[in-house]
Amino acid sequence: MSLRFDEIDAIVAWLIDGAPGCDGGEQLVSRLCERLVAAGLPLARLRLSIQMLHPDVAGVTTRWRPDEKIQSNIASFASDLDGRKAAGPTNAILPDATDDVVLPLTFANGDVHSSAWATTRPDGFTDPELAALRRLISPLARVIEIMALRRTAATLLDTYVGNRAGARILAGQIRRGHTEVMNAAIWLSDMRNFTPLSDTLPAETIVDILNRYFDCQVPVIHAHGGEVLKFMGDGLLAIFPIRESEPDAAAACGRALDTARECRAAVHALTYRHDGGTIDEFRFGVALHVGQVLYGNIGGSSRFRSDEASADRNERDAQAWGGSRLDFTCIGPAVNLAARLEKIAAQLGRNVVASSEFARHIDLDWVALGSFPVRGFAVPEEIFGLPDD
Repeated sequence: MSLRFDEIDAIVAWLIDGAPGCDGGEQLVSRLCERLVAAGLPLARLRLSIQMLHPDVAGVTTRWRPDEKIQSNIASFASDLDGRKAAGPTNAILPDATDDVVLPLTFANGDVHSSAWATTRPDGFTDPELAALRRLISPLARVIEIMALRRTAATLLDTYVGNRAGARILAGQIRRGHTEVMNAAIWLSDMRNFTPLSDTLPAETIVDILNRYFDCQVPVIHAHGGEVLKFMGDGLLAIFPIRESEPDAAAACGRALDTARECRAAVHALTYRHDGGTIDEFRFGVALHVGQVLYGNIGGSSRFRSDEASADRNERDAQAWGGSRLDFTCIGPAVNLAARLEKIAAQLGRNVVASSEFARHIDLDWVALGSFPVRGFAVPEEIFGLPDD
């Protein structure tokens, strides 16, 4: 079958248009390869290797073969292999390939990724076929770059502000003051005896300890439907939204309490070895409350007067693109109460404490710890603890 140059023209035009109809990288690769084969290109394998801006992932390699389901392999920074080598085009070579052509995918910012095109036809690719591949490399790189940027934006938002907040930001809720009232179980925790550790250990060691400590909480919070909103030194603020399908707060409170128990066990089991010895007595405290919070964008915005001189105004216009600093978080009396309760938990030497409002939603033999005055609140708060704490 000879190469149909009119179909190659159509494929290039499709890529220039942004590959309409493709929702992601795997779908793009599948449709591209299927169209190239239908156009007469003797393609037996395509491997795309893209480096990623991701806190855990070094790169992603996507492989297409006509007789297999498309595959995407992730090279993580935790792997023993170097991320870029693991994602490179020299791995998993097609055994019976007669021609294997590597063409660079150059992004607009200068980053170079790779594509490897293989055929098993005895005489390999012809010169016109290679020319056809080179024609589509540039528009293919543009489409992949756009998809990668979208994926990176979503990943970084999920990483730094949480998945619920990230989804809202990508959906357009980005203006200062965009907020919503929601009901949620509130989690506020911190590490016990963190200050003495900070005073006696090197800064790099403290950062590593904090990361290990938060590893005991963040995955568990996510697994139970919670969202981590903020890290404040050794403190962590999270919420467990009350879902629309839930008639009251009991289920959200139950998820938060289950999380507290699992995190307590994980933190207590944590051991950290460093040059000066071993730390094996980690403890944490968490305060649990439930109530209404204001959830949304809060922060400072770049503002300038309309009567300023034109030159000054143009300069400020340029600065305004990066001049605002917003935070997607939650505030309100319920959050303030949780913060106060966490301090009381430390005074009582308790790992887990709950407000009276939280405790009433959980059928448990709570231990009444007493009624305490809470700064900023007119009425003392009755606090409860776990019987096995």
